[in-house]
Amino acid sequence: MTTVAIIVAAGRGTRAGGEVPKQWQALAGRPVLETTLLSFASHPAIDRICLVLHPDDMGRAATLCVKAELVAGASTRAGSVRNALDALAKGPTPTRVLIHDGARPLVSAGLIDRLIAALGDHPGVAPALPVTDALWRAEDGRVTGTQDRGGLFRAQTPQGFHFAPILAAHHAHPGGAADDVEVARAAGLDVTIVEGDEENLKLTFPGDFARAERIFASRYAPNHPSAPERTD
Repeated sequence: MTTVAIIVAAGRGTRAGGEVPKQWQALAGRPVLETTLLSFASHPAIDRICLVLHPDDMGRAATLCVKAELVAGASTRAGSVRNALDALAKGPTPTRVLIHDGARPLVSAGLIDRLIAALGDHPGVAPALPVTDALWRAEDGRVTGTQDRGGLFRAQTPQGFHFAPILAAHHAHPGGAADDVEVARAAGLDVTIVEGDEENLKLTFPGDFARAERIFASRYAPNHPSAPERTD
């Protein structure tokens, strides 16, 4: 069995601010995307990495310390994933894929372990965390009601699938899906929830970088081999 990590990093991430897209901004001395790639490159169960970039960013790939198979992204996330799956389908085709957001640099080896183990028994798996906060409905900045949080989860990536079914699901989907779980379910694939990780945050707003820096510092000792600080 072969497992490929598809890292989707073709977006522009304007809500994060900065002069460059968020995946190219610095986290602990290196680009966010490089830290994401290292999380998979250092995992013994990941055989290959397929990196999806915006066409304008292809030249930046040479600056990354982790080499990957490059694919040009599309105008939507779903389109970018489909481009990666189509490229992998040209062979040699993998058995399984883990599809991950490039802006989630703090994915842990333990989470990857849980997903790969669950793929042994399920066609699709995805990490999530149960919603524990109270949920409100609002209008014009005022609370108008509450929402039952029972059965609600916060979705994360990587989302894992057997390769052939998720490839077929993407080709059958009309587009516009928020994530690959939506694509899989539209094709009738069951997706099993795996315990997520609170530290596996997605960098979206400027303040997320400070939180990620704190998590990074607490997780890695100085000069940790999985995420050494860049000096160039």
